[in-house]
Order: sequence, then C-alpha cells, then structure tokens
Amino acid sequence: MDKRFFSFFNLTEAQAIAILDTPQAQITENDSRYIAASHLINFPTEQAIEALIRAVQEDDPILDNRIVRRKSIETLGRLQAVQALPVIYTCLADTDCYTVENAVWAIGEIGTNNGDVLEEVAKLLEKPGQTYRVIIHTLTKLNYQPAIERIRKFVDDADAPTASAAISAICRLTGDYSQMDKVVAMLQHPKVLGRRLSIQDLIDAHYYDAIPHIARCPVSLVFRLRGIRMLAEVGIPAGAITFATIQPHLEQTLRDHPDSLDLVHSYEDIPDLSFLVRELYETDFGRCYLATKTILDHYSESAPAALFATYEEEARNDYGAHFHVMKLFGWLKHSPAYDLLIEALHNKQPQFQKSRAAAAIALGELGDKRAIGDLKASLETKIWDLKYAALMALEKLGDDSKIEIVTTDEDWLYSARLKSSRLG
Repeated sequence: MDKRFFSFFNLTEAQAIAILDTPQAQITENDSRYIAASHLINFPTEQAIEALIRAVQEDDPILDNRIVRRKSIETLGRLQAVQALPVIYTCLADTDCYTVENAVWAIGEIGTNNGDVLEEVAKLLEKPGQTYRVIIHTLTKLNYQPAIERIRKFVDDADAPTASAAISAICRLTGDYSQMDKVVAMLQHPKVLGRRLSIQDLIDAHYYDAIPHIARCPVSLVFRLRGIRMLAEVGIPAGAITFATIQPHLEQTLRDHPDSLDLVHSYEDIPDLSFLVRELYETDFGRCYLATKTILDHYSESAPAALFATYEEEARNDYGAHFHVMKLFGWLKHSPAYDLLIEALHNKQPQFQKSRAAAAIALGELGDKRAIGDLKASLETKIWDLKYAALMALEKLGDDSKIEIVTTDEDWLYSARLKSSRLG
C-alpha cells in the first residue's frame, strides 16, 4: 500500500491517542478526533489499536462522533487488526448505514473464515439501504460461496457500479467470464465514478483482455495506470500475459494524449477558449480530456497565452488543472513553457506527483535537449511512473545512454522497460 499521503499531521502516537480518547464534547477547535483516528494508521501498535477500538465503542449519537467511529473502523481495517474483529462485527447491526459499510469493508481487509461473520455480512444483501457493492466485494474477496445466488440477483441492478461488482463477483466465485464484456462496457459509463469502479472490478476479476480498453478509458491516468499495473503484477507471473503485451497500452496511458482515449462527452458546438480552459478544472477527467482535445484541434495558436494566464491565476495551486496545463504545453510544443515544465518536473509536493510525469512527457514533446540532464536526474526517483515517463522522454530526445548503464531497478515494471529498450 502506498502510504505517502498518510502522514500530513504532525502528531505523535501518544498525542493522537490522547485526542481520540477525549470525549467529543470536550474537543477544542484546535483538535480533531477524526484526524487522530486517521493518523494512527502510522502506528501499528497494540496501544493504537486499543485506542481505535475504544473509539468504535464510544456510542455518543452525535454526528461528529459517528464520523469518528467510521474512521476508526476504517483505520483498524487498514491496520488489519485481527483483535478488533469482534467489535467490528457488532457494527454490522448499526443503524448508521455508513458505519455498516465501513465495518463490512474492514472485515474484508482483516480477513476471516468465520462462517457466522460472513453469513451476517451476506444477510445485508437483503437489507434495504445498504451499500451493496462493498458487501459483494467483501464476500467475494473472502470466497464466501453460500452468497453466490444472493449476489447473482444484483447482476442486472439499476445501479451500474453494483451490477459491475456483482458480475465480477460471479466471475471470481464461479469462473464464469461470459458476462465480463458488460463490465468492460462500463468503462464508457457517463459518470466518472462508474468508470473508475469498473476498472477496479476488472482488476479484481483478473480480466486481462480488458487492458487495451482500460488504456482508452477517459478517467485520470492514475486509475488507468493502477489497473494496467495490477493486472500485470498478477498476469505476468501466472504466464497469462507478458510485458510485451502490456507495454504499448502502458506507454499509451503514460503519454496520455486525448486522441488515444474513447471520450464519453461531446459538445454540440465548439465552445470558446475561456470555457475550455475552465473545463480543465473539472473533477471528471473525461471532460478535461474533451476540453484538451478541442483546444488542440481548434485553438492551438491562442491557447498558450490562456494557459499561462490560468496557471498564474489558479492552476499553479490546483493539482488537477496543473496536470492538464503541463500536458497541453507539451502537445502544443510551446517552447516558452520550458522553465515551467522543468519546475513541475522537480515539484515534490505530494499533490503534484502526477504532474511530474506529465512534465517529463511534455519536455520530450518540446524536443529541447537542455532537458536531458533533468530527465536523467528523474531516473533516480523511487516514483515508478516518473522514472518510466522520463525514460520515454529521453528516448524521444534521442538519448539512451542510461539504458547502457542500468538495466535493473528495484521496481520490476521499470526494470522490464529498461530491458525491453536494450533488446530493442
């Protein structure tokens, strides 16, 4: 699990426990029990787990406390705290549906083969108002065969993510792949959450045939890269696929040109440039990619000035728009953006990590060989997608000297790319 973003709060374990143990009514405006419960993920100790269990057992009905209970259950799940299972089990009967959802998820993370616990989870499929997708995932993950027919009832559910989870579950529990094309089709769902969740279901089902479709799904490349990588990590050792099978789709995704995506949105008429620039701030990346494509197709001359302006006004602090602006400067081959791209390449703020790889790709597109030294320096990072993108950019700039020096790396995917480059 990537834990780079878990440690935002400067709290010791003792401080976090003390805050979490404080009754909600006595919490000051400078403290947060929710943050304390979140922060304890960094301390997999008995005392931290016991504090989180106490928080789950705190039954004050006010909303703030209910939220803390949910977060405490989640953290116990992330810590895979087996000793917390009895307390989490009692939460399956909670009147708060979100607490129930977190309890089901945590049971899946901790794991159990206790038939009584799993049957109580399965019974929730018949209870109105529950998050059935999470229930289905947990039952499938823990291979609870008695739930198959109850799960099967959801394969045609009106809620697409629930139906997707059910189809994937039947595939995993029975080996029947006949309906998986319906999950692949959900990669084109009009709602971004539906698209993201279908990728997770394809990962869970080890459905390798979906890799080319995942690469073309109009969601953030973070979700696409995760899907391709996780399928590769299972499929390559099993002999089901090879690195050569996934390489073009992986690099297509890292390159991330809007023409390589199957866009789900469209415009009746070509919008003006100011509207398109605002679309780069959308949380649905499908809309961002449509705007990017339209800018490239219709506003290539006037776009750079507008991009510099929006960067100064807002995009420099908005990690989503920042990413798209960096990519656009590359696709536009706008050489005056060189210094901005170098700055983005070296930006180590966690929220801007995907912009670093975007900047590497963009620098390759600019064709300015001054970037070679900075790109080579990026090969020393532990962030695999940045290393991979930097290598692609170096090859674009005609520099393959690093390949002759290093063909192994602690990250197997990057190492495989180095070896592939050398053989090529």
